[in-house]
Amino acid sequence: MEKLKSVGQYALGLLLCIGTVVTMLVPNAEQFQNHELVRIIFWHLPCALTCTLFLCAAPYFAFKYLQTQKSTWDLRASAAMEMGLLTGLLTLATGIIFSDVQWGAPWNWDPRQTSFLLVMLILGAYFALRTGISDAEKRASHSAAYALASVLPVMFLIFVFPRILFSLHPATTLVSSNGMDPTYRSVFLSMFALVLICCIWIYKMRVRCGLLEEALENSNAKLDDRNGTAPTGVVRPVSIPTER
Repeated sequence: MEKLKSVGQYALGLLLCIGTVVTMLVPNAEQFQNHELVRIIFWHLPCALTCTLFLCAAPYFAFKYLQTQKSTWDLRASAAMEMGLLTGLLTLATGIIFSDVQWGAPWNWDPRQTSFLLVMLILGAYFALRTGISDAEKRASHSAAYALASVLPVMFLIFVFPRILFSLHPATTLVSSNGMDPTYRSVFLSMFALVLICCIWIYKMRVRCGLLEEALENSNAKLDDRNGTAPTGVVRPVSIPTER
């Protein structure tokens, strides 16, 4: 089983390398200011979509934690938020490059840029909340409540806010009345699948590491209890005289 997983990991890495090469071979887009830099779309959009999927999964895991009070669900919710933050930052970074080339400035306060930045701030507050609470149970419950409370604002910022205001994001740069160009569509879907699979693999590894850390902490706690170690880890022997 372990060998099969290793083969799968190497295969995923190889496919990502092949996919990167394929993105360089697609035709240039004449509507783009820099015809060659249009290929950034094959990373920008997959990261944005993957980020959205993780942000939809995290509240579900948070709800399951509040329902069951099992730390595994809190770990899954936290890992999903971490992956959402990672892919979201990659989306912002590639979007800034796009903005600089297509619109002449790295930041134009476009509704999509602004709304996604606000989403990243909401995610940052989630991790600030987790860092500020030392008690594990309180941290898990407060984080789960925050994740559920942030669902509506995040979904509004991603799906609604950019569509009710004028946006510089052009709908016809790569998409015509007949839909996305077949070559771009096939490469985009392939890269999206690869990015999503890669992020899910990283997410599973993060959860696995978290479970190992939790198991190690529990085993250390049991050892301390068995050996009579104080919670501080410092034991000072004191002789107590006995009456005869």
